[in-house]
Amino acid sequence: MTVLTMAKALNDGLRAAMERDPKVLVMGEDVGKLGGVFRVTDGLQKDFGEQRVLDTPLAESGIIGTAVGLAIRGFRPVCEIQFDGFVFPGFDQIVSQLAKLHFRSQGKVRMPVVVRIPFGGGIGAVEHHSESPESLFAHVAGLKVVACSNPADAYWMIQQAIDCDDPVIFFEPKRRYWEKAEVDLDAAPPPLFASRVARAGSTLTLAGYGPVLRTCLEAATAAEADGHDIEVIDLRALSPLDLGPVIESVRRTGRLVVVSEAPSEASVTAEVAARVQEQCFHSLEAPVIRVTGFDTPYPPSKCEEDYLPDLDRVLDAVDRSLAW
Repeated sequence: MTVLTMAKALNDGLRAAMERDPKVLVMGEDVGKLGGVFRVTDGLQKDFGEQRVLDTPLAESGIIGTAVGLAIRGFRPVCEIQFDGFVFPGFDQIVSQLAKLHFRSQGKVRMPVVVRIPFGGGIGAVEHHSESPESLFAHVAGLKVVACSNPADAYWMIQQAIDCDDPVIFFEPKRRYWEKAEVDLDAAPPPLFASRVARAGSTLTLAGYGPVLRTCLEAATAAEADGHDIEVIDLRALSPLDLGPVIESVRRTGRLVVVSEAPSEASVTAEVAARVQEQCFHSLEAPVIRVTGFDTPYPPSKCEEDYLPDLDRVLDAVDRSLAW
């Protein structure tokens, strides 16, 4: 076992993928000499050279458009979007080109492109630096969307995303970059597009992904003091959603609380709630409850603690579900 921060786990995963395949390239704003604003790409340009780790202009549309061309020529580009709110100038290239070329070419062209996006709040940043836009990408046919929540998943999932022949939008919870955990570098990782049970339980099912997974685990620990045995599921893949473990769990517990930093309307949590109620209707002892960010622009940093789902809000949802 090796103890790594999530940022270092991502760095080691990128390094492993680049060592295996000379066609893997890393590109983005300040990813080379600086090593990225979160130092996720630290040292990669020094070790692999400027031809494989490219500092780009401040032009997200150009970054994604260039990656599309590189993928057509057989490369596997890994694009870094410096902050979540910066992705929107590149949104057209992602949705209109990256997501469509395999279908448009009747399967002749593959798009093995990874778009890394640090997402979520909790770092005291200014506007456009704390967004949760994952639902926008999950709605787009042709894209795969995943979110890691811990260093072990970060290490393995980035490598699996790079190996995938389809475009993958890879969300990284930026406020968890510096948290440490053990990573087994020799273990067989779970499939990329699969959810996992992070903590077994029998009283209630608590599902989340990315930055809120830790909050869910903390809520399960706190509820244990009141005699509640909560099962926690890390969704990991947002498109395609792997709801098998969630449905199996809800059929045992009869209750589900879904947590996300993103706004609630037309969201991943809404999709989870709808599909679970369709498939587990006769097993449910309470309606599915969601704990999310609010349907507003992300607030100034002084107010973000009131916006983000925290331990108290999750435990309140647990209490409401158990009260039915």
